[in-house]
Amino acid sequence: MQKENKESTPSNNLFGKENYLLMLVGLGVLALGFVLMAGGKSQDPKVFDPKEVYSVTRITIAPILIIAGFMIEVVAIMKKSKSN
Repeated sequence: MQKENKESTPSNNLFGKENYLLMLVGLGVLALGFVLMAGGKSQDPKVFDPKEVYSVTRITIAPILIIAGFMIEVVAIMKKSKSN
């Protein structure tokens, strides 16, 4: 029986642990952005309340979080893992 040296065998994993962690963080940021953009519903569906629709959270913060989430995903995919 031969012992296999783990350092000499190449890794078959496409991404490293850090890449997967960054991907999970990116997905979390994306999910938070989409939840904030969805917001709540109006008490009366026949009444239009511009304060709810055009709030700072829906118009500014949520899109920034979504763009940041996609940027984190790109970095997670492009980042070279230390094991390779």
